[in-house]
Parts: sequence; C-alpha cells; structure tokens
Amino acid sequence: MASEKAADTILVSEKAQGEVPKSYARSPARKPTIVLLGLFFLASAALHWRSLAPLLRPYRPSHGEDAGTAAQCIQVDGLVPNRTSTKLHEMEAFVSSPEFRNKSITRLSNAVQIPSVSYDDLGDIGVDERWDIFYLFDAYLNVTYPLIHSKLKKEHVNTHGLLYTWEGSDKDLKPTLLMAHQDVVPVPDATVKSWTHPPFSGFYDGKYVWGRGASDCKNQLMAIMGAVELLLAAEFQPTRTILLSFGFDEECSGTQGAGQLAPFIEERYGKDSIAAIVDEGAGFEEQWGSVFSTPAVAEKGYTDVVVTIRMPGGHSSIPPKHTSIGVLSEMITMIEEEQYSPRLDDKNPYLGALQCGAEYASDFPNKLRKLLHRRSDHGQTCKNRKDRLAEAAAEQSNQVRYLMQTSQAVDIISGGAKVNALPERVSAIVNHRINIGERPRDAHARLTKIADEVAEKYGLKVHAFDDVEEASSIMLSHTNTTLEPAPVTPTNAYTDDEQLLSPYGILSGTTRALYGEEIFMAPSLSTGNTDTRYYWDLTRHIFRYGPGYEEGELGLGNVHTVDEKQSVVAHVNAVKWFGTFIRNMDEAKMA
Repeated sequence: MASEKAADTILVSEKAQGEVPKSYARSPARKPTIVLLGLFFLASAALHWRSLAPLLRPYRPSHGEDAGTAAQCIQVDGLVPNRTSTKLHEMEAFVSSPEFRNKSITRLSNAVQIPSVSYDDLGDIGVDERWDIFYLFDAYLNVTYPLIHSKLKKEHVNTHGLLYTWEGSDKDLKPTLLMAHQDVVPVPDATVKSWTHPPFSGFYDGKYVWGRGASDCKNQLMAIMGAVELLLAAEFQPTRTILLSFGFDEECSGTQGAGQLAPFIEERYGKDSIAAIVDEGAGFEEQWGSVFSTPAVAEKGYTDVVVTIRMPGGHSSIPPKHTSIGVLSEMITMIEEEQYSPRLDDKNPYLGALQCGAEYASDFPNKLRKLLHRRSDHGQTCKNRKDRLAEAAAEQSNQVRYLMQTSQAVDIISGGAKVNALPERVSAIVNHRINIGERPRDAHARLTKIADEVAEKYGLKVHAFDDVEEASSIMLSHTNTTLEPAPVTPTNAYTDDEQLLSPYGILSGTTRALYGEEIFMAPSLSTGNTDTRYYWDLTRHIFRYGPGYEEGELGLGNVHTVDEKQSVVAHVNAVKWFGTFIRNMDEAKMA
C-alpha cells in the first residue's frame, strides 16, 4: 500500500502531455591466323554463353526478375486480424482518440520521471539501496495498469524482474514473448545543463516526451503494457499464451534481470518453447530513396580484452628508455593501425538489406547493384579474399561499415600512481564487437600476435589468456562478458511449405498493415547487445525491433545522450502495433 501511495505522488506538469594503345600493324601474312582466332573465340563464346551471359547483361534487372534479390526480400501484404468483436472495434477507434493520446502521454511522462538508473558498480540486491528505485517503478505499473494486475499472473524474479503471464486457451501453442527493460543509463552531472528540458522531467512539448528512458526503452515497455491493457478491456481472450518479461539491469549487461528471467522461463516451458520474441531494437530508416522497417534479426558478438603490462619500477629521475606506459602506448598504436576488414558473411542480415534495397529502392547505387548481382551468380567471397561488395557497401558510412566489420576500441586505460615513480603495472581494455561469421577467439588471436611482437622487442614474456601474471610480461585476459555472435533469425516470409506465414512474415504483415505498403521490410542486425542474449535457447525467432513510427521521424531519439526524447505519435503507433501483433500471432497457424 505504501508503494502505491508513493507511485501516486508522481505528477505530470500541465504541459506534460548517403593513349588507348595504338593497334599493331598487321601484315598480310598474319590475316588467316587472325581470322581463325576470331572464329575460335566466337565458337567458344557460343558454347559458353550461359556462363558468359551474366557478365555481359545489364545490372538493372526489372522488378521481381532477379532471383538473387527478390527471392530474398518478399514483401508480405498488410496483415489484419480476422477474429474481431464489437468491443475490439471500439478499442481500435479508442486507441486513435485524443483521450487515449493524452493518457499515453501521461503514462510515459510519469514513467520517465522515475529515475530507475542502473550503474556498473551496483552491489547486491537488498544491500545496495540504489536498486530500491525499482520498487517504485513496479508500484507505478500496478496503479497505471489495473486490469493487467487483476487478471494476469505476475511474478517477481530475483526481486525486480517482472514476468506477466496471460494464459491462452490452447496449451499446445507456443507462447508469444514481449520484452523491454525497466532501467536507464545514468545522466552525467556535467551534461545536465545541456538538456533542453531536465533529464527526468518527462516534459511534454506538444510533440515529444523528453527525458532519460523516453526512447530507451520505457516507451517500449509502456507500449506493451498499454496494448495488453486495451485488449483486456476489450475482453479479448487469447488462444496462444502471452508472456511479458521485463528486466531491470540491461544497461549493465542484464545478469540480474534477463539473466535470471530467461532460465526461469526455460525451466517452466523448456528449450525452443517460444513462438517468437520481440525486444527493443531497430526501427525505421530512409535508405536509397525509400523507407525501410528494419527489425534486427541478429547481434554482433562481444569481447573485452584486458592488456596488462608489468615492468620494473623505480625513480622517475633515472628512467629506462621506455616505461610501461610507453610500451602499452606502442601496443595500442599497433592495435589501431590495422583495422579489421569489412566482410559480408552469407548469414549476415545486411546482405538481405542490400538485396531489399536493390529490389525496392529507387536510388540504390548501381555499383552495389552490380557487385550484388555478381555475388548472387558466383556465391560467397572466399574468406582469404577481399570482399568487394562489403568494401563498397562500407563506403556509405561508418554506421554501415560496422554492420560488416569487427570493431575495436580502446575505452579504458589506467596506470601510474605518483609523478616521480615509474609505473610497475599498467593496463588498457579493448572492446570488440564481433562480426557475423567471425568469433571472439579471432580477436584474441590477433591481439596475441601483436603482444608477441611487442614482447620480443622489449624482452618481455607473454601470457595470453592463461590467467598467469608475473613481472616483466604482457598479459592478455578477457572479462566474463565474452559472447559469440547471436544465432540469426530466419527471415523467410513463409514457412517451409510456402503456405503459412512465418514469425518474420507476421511481424512484416503487422507493420505494413499499420503503416501502409509504401514501407518496405528489410532485415538488419544490432551492433550492440540487448537482453535477448539470454533467450537464445527459447526460440529461433528473435526480433529486436522498435515498431513505433511517425513519418519523417527517423533514428533512435538520442538514445544514451543529451535530449533523449520520444515522439508521441510514434509511441501511440507502437501501442497499436503491439496490439495487432498479439492478435496476428494468436491467429497464426503454427505450433
């Protein structure tokens, strides 16, 4: 009761709502030879026309003609639920009303006003008081969504993890699982004055709700809850069970939240027990003259490598030629001098995005079309050869480059304690996001090779990932956050028999039903990692997707930076999308 009163005290402001060489002279004596060679070439060309034709024909196939693109980018027609009722019709009208818009503004604004920050150095739950803010957020959800809390089963997993279960009538059907996280990243004190509106004000300016968490990802959580509350009010009865799973430490790796929720769900339902998962992620992008909806169907891998150098100390007035800091700096320079190469693995969803662009985008670059067409004819680039398609695609932007390239960034460096004492131990942490088709061990091997070169130059030993630390050495280790690239979700629009929509097809049809068929679907991947890293064993069908969209409003709303905000039109559209997706999944003819 006390927590409900605390939640009731949260108030919203009034305004809150991209010289040809000369020919050689030919003597008469050589003419027959030339003629014979010409005839031979023509005969060979005729015999090998099938193999030569792809190299000679134009590189702008007509719409739907190129199997290398169109077959990989089938667009599903808008999918509208069949099972309806008077109350569901009334619900569909209400969700477009000014009354519901105002209610949605109030709900999201109030949620942003609760500073549910997660920190990298949080202690144990129940001991570190900084976790206690999640009691308040939980209480706020209780009073905001009364039907959910009176009709659905709610469980607390590891105190603050929230799992809601809406039982379907057919227990043989795999559940639909919707995800979001309750926590937000901190706002550095030095940046507070740079915000247009205070970062936890939830201020509404007539178009946006402003504040930390407005777009990452309390908007997603509140949209899911809003959709379910509406369906309950409309007396919708699901056939397929619906699960809502909300972690609370996604911004610091999710070990306490999703890391506990996923095994809890798996223990109850088993492996491969979920029909589909939708979590936060990519949304809508304008590419090559068209608007694409781009659910992420994969994530890059991850590894942090700690480089530690131990060298003798001493007084700084009698220094060696190179201190441990100097040696570490040289190694960092070597790491940064040689970047990873772009490589587009056949499983990389960005290949699908290029295929969709070639098929549906009016301004798709001819160079990429040509290289894509050649790849479809000749197969994947060998691993030891330059990937010309990836190299050309990477020229579009750094953001695109790192969809096809392992990234490396030295983010933390430490060493030295006194200005007149030579540092005996210095370290740096190199963060890697691992490309699809590569492994964290590839990054480990590369850094080991560089460490060997530096160690030989300075007479040091190397301990690479063996947990040994000794004087006069270079040590490499990785943290417990190392993660392989995620399994790639199938993006075929239909099931194997080509008659029934797949989960990706249902997601696509839901999106195009809401926004119109001028929106094209294309797969993407996430360069970061969401809470879905813990859910891989539950389903092959994982979508990291932000379905809220307003025309002209593209991008992620200043996620993790100053002036984070959320378009209210997009937010209400996300409520509509989740409501429609739940119903479409409920009617789907699949296990």
